[in-house]
Amino acid sequence: MRKNDIITLGLLIVLTTITALFATVWHSVKYVAMIILVLSEIKFMLVAFQFMELKKAHVFWKILVVTYLIIFLILMLVMI
Repeated sequence: MRKNDIITLGLLIVLTTITALFATVWHSVKYVAMIILVLSEIKFMLVAFQFMELKKAHVFWKILVVTYLIIFLILMLVMI
């Protein structure tokens, strides 16, 4: 594996651990759902750009994925 892949995997593990801590330990925090949602979107971006090689894709696909995630985040935050 390349060094970038190992760093990304480590970052994904850290973000997953932080998400689990927010879900179990700090579940009484008012904005815990929003924090978990933002962390999930960051993890999705890491996986999409690093492991699905979206960074080598056409600009259209990059913009489409990022736009979808922004719209999804806004809709979810409105519903919370």
